[in-house]
Amino acid sequence: MNYLKTMNALSAALAPKNTLMSRLAAYFVALGLVFLSFGQHTAQAADRDNVAAFLKITGFDVALDSIAFTASAAPTMLGLEEEDFGLQWQTLADDVFDTTLMRTKALNILEATLEDDMLAHAAEFYASDLGQRLVAMENASYNSDETDKEREGSALLAALEAAEDPRIDLFQRMSMAIDPEDVGSKAMTEIQVRFILAASYAGVISLRTDEDGLRATLNENAAELAAELEQSALENSAYTYRDFSVAELTAYTEALEQPEMMTVYELMNAVHFAVMSDRFEALALRMAELQPAQEL
Repeated sequence: MNYLKTMNALSAALAPKNTLMSRLAAYFVALGLVFLSFGQHTAQAADRDNVAAFLKITGFDVALDSIAFTASAAPTMLGLEEEDFGLQWQTLADDVFDTTLMRTKALNILEATLEDDMLAHAAEFYASDLGQRLVAMENASYNSDETDKEREGSALLAALEAAEDPRIDLFQRMSMAIDPEDVGSKAMTEIQVRFILAASYAGVISLRTDEDGLRATLNENAAELAAELEQSALENSAYTYRDFSVAELTAYTEALEQPEMMTVYELMNAVHFAVMSDRFEALALRMAELQPAQEL
């Protein structure tokens, strides 16, 4: 199992909409905690049409769609290859990671939890000229060829470092604003644990350890993973925001650091994690239909 490659693939889709710090990690809470944390405000929750418009204007809709890209990491997490599941694999993956279904799940949660004033605050920034340019570039980055993006991002970051460019500090501040508790690695581990356990229960694999042992195994490379993700995230940001000035990125950073925006991102991260975790568990159950044989 190529652990680092798999974790990078997962981290690339965990963020709600940005491509910051490996497109930054979803907030590590289960779906029930989403409602527990925000349920007291549901009387002021936004209506569904406004939430749907919010997803589009912020680019969160494209971020949700990008969860489908991570299906290719699923066999790797089980020590398998896509080919082990035969010609039906892609059809199965497309069915489980159906973008309409994922958007509907996100809408259901956000409709009940996203307050009107928080929605309006975030939408106001992203509806601005700068906000829409940022969304367009972030959305384009999701759909860029990963090999080309990695190569170009590495070169761009090296140039920024050589010039001691202030953009690097801004990239780091943006990531802190979006995920101040730095719980992305926990979210990635949790998704893997739930997926592997579900695959074991479904008979896709034979697991030779218990849940605690599985978590310990996944955490063995934590330090190496953290360093690689940090470097990858900076390269990704250098690529995504290459056409923006220091002044524009400063304005973006300051917008993300506002308490209202941080609250919105906390919720969007939670929703993103809930949808992604749900789909991976569903995938594990469906993979049993294809009957590979593997001991993990």
